[in-house]
Parts: sequence; C-alpha cells; structure tokens
Amino acid sequence: MLNSSRDITANLKTLTFECGLSDNENQLLFLRGRSAGLVICGCAHALFICRLAISLRIFIKAEDTDQTPDTERTLKTQGLRVGILGGGHIGKQLTHLLLEMSGLKPSSINVSTRRPENLEEFSGKGVECYYDNRRLATWADVLFLCCLPSHLPQVCTEIHSHIPPHSLIYSFPSAVPINRLARLLGHNFILKPQYDFVACESTDIWLSESCVTKALKDTSIIVASCPLSLKGGVSLDQMWVPSVLYSLLNMCTAQKIGSSQALQLLNELFKCQPSAKTFICQNFVNSAVAAMLTSDKIFPWINLVDVQSKETPLSRCLLESEALQNLISAAYCLIFSDLPSRKTV
Repeated sequence: MLNSSRDITANLKTLTFECGLSDNENQLLFLRGRSAGLVICGCAHALFICRLAISLRIFIKAEDTDQTPDTERTLKTQGLRVGILGGGHIGKQLTHLLLEMSGLKPSSINVSTRRPENLEEFSGKGVECYYDNRRLATWADVLFLCCLPSHLPQVCTEIHSHIPPHSLIYSFPSAVPINRLARLLGHNFILKPQYDFVACESTDIWLSESCVTKALKDTSIIVASCPLSLKGGVSLDQMWVPSVLYSLLNMCTAQKIGSSQALQLLNELFKCQPSAKTFICQNFVNSAVAAMLTSDKIFPWINLVDVQSKETPLSRCLLESEALQNLISAAYCLIFSDLPSRKTV
C-alpha cells in the first residue's frame, strides 16, 4: 500500500523553483538567498534588542526591590510595549518571532496596518491589531517601522509629534538615510541597521526555512546571523552594535539611574566579570565628560543618529576588545538557547 504521508513530488526537478529558468535568470538566483538573509537577520537583530531591553528592565526592577533577578520567572511581567507599524511580510515575520521567542505577553505587542482584518492569526492570540499609526506611536516603548520605503514619508508625517521622547524607533532597511528619518520624525532615539552584501560561495544557508521563527531554531543560522560575525553574504554596519549599547544606556538615563549603577547593570546584562571591568565611563563618553560624572550623576542623553554616523569611544573599544565582542556574541546566541526542537550543526 502507498504510504499516504510520502511526498510524491520529492526529487522531481521539473517542479522545483529553478526549473525552466534561462541561463541569465539562473545567474540571479543568489538574490533569493540575499533577500531571505536580510529578513532573517533583520528580525533576529530586532528580537535581540527587545530581549536586551526586557532583561535590562528586569535588572532595574531587581535593583529597586533588592531582589535577585529571575529572568525566566519575570520575563513576561516587565511591561515593555512593542509596536509594529506595518503588516506586510516583515511585519508578520517579526510578530511571529516576538510571540514565540521574546517572552512578551501578546497584549504587550500591538500592530498597526491598513488591513488589520488580515491579521486574525495574531489578534486571536491576544495581539491588538488596528489601523491607527498615531495611537501605536504614542503607546509603544519600542516601535518597529516595517512599512514600505515609499510609505515612510507619509507614516513619519502621521506620527511626528506623537512619539514619546524616550521611545526607541527601530527602522528596518530602507532607502531613507537615518539623518533624513530623524528630521521626518523629529526624534533622535532611532536605530537603523545598515545591511550590505559581500561576496561568498553561497547564500543558500538562508533558504533552508521560509519562516523566520523556524529558521532561528537552526544553530547554523543563529551563528550565521550573529551581528558581529555575519555569514552567508550579508554584512552589518559596524556602528550597529555600539548603537545598541548606547540605546541601553539611554534607557538607564531615562530612568534617572546614576552612571555607576548604569554601568553595573550593563556589566550584569552581558555577564561581564568584575575583574575585567568591561564597561567603564570612558567606553561611552570622552574623558572630559567622564571626569565630570560622579557615581550618582546620570549619563548625558546620547543622540543615536550621531553615534551611527561617526566613530565613538564605544565603537573604538568594541573594535579593540575581542573579549567584549565574544561577550556580546554569546549574549546574542543565548537568547535562542532555550528554544525547543533546535537543530544542531
């Protein structure tokens, strides 16, 4: 008897995507891998900043209540509000990923899209889906812009003056430079990853799964997407990781946390050994500013637009410290370590 679960189309080359392509079209197949790589890396890096922000809140609350942080127990109780503006391919993939891997409650995720009725898979789980960009911008602590580049100017016009000063805006790759984006939004607390492509033997690693959430259960893809050592033909601007660290510092500043405690929190967040003194004032600000910072004085607010466009004390520190690079890479891989059914290399 024929096994009904068997895929009778398996290994039939006439049914593959590549079948029937001309020689010229075959030369463009690498673009599929690049496109998939951008989506996977973009969503994975967005998850990374969310998990760091959540963990930082846990540590801050533990300091305030003099308790030992229990990440597993309190991950869903810290109230980080995450907004996703755009319900297209990237917006949906990111929502899936955050629901499964961020530890956020569904009610802590809102999506604004022109067709909220098409997102029943999320609204049925408790995610609020609606079409009101201003409402989303006012509500979110972290707002992901996942709209089309052609829609971005209109979106910025809508939400301008509705963004709380300490809300982090995270813009997925678009043709709009960060300086112009800051002017359009009237806001400088913005993270905008700048991806590029480099020559490599193959981009096929990104094509193993069409779903980002499933792809990031594969150890080889987790390693390939690590921000400091991207593989598979994708590269990330070296200013992105320092900017992530500056964004965490700003979150401490927004809570009026003194410089000494802020550094302690960041060292705990990345599991730095006390003897290493990985993060000190001079890593983040110049010597003149560091000299004026007493332990209880807060760090100045850092303009993320500036630190993504020029060298900073932190970008130099990261470039020169392999130990710090390893700690950040380990923290990145750790956010995926507790996932079930992970493949191994």
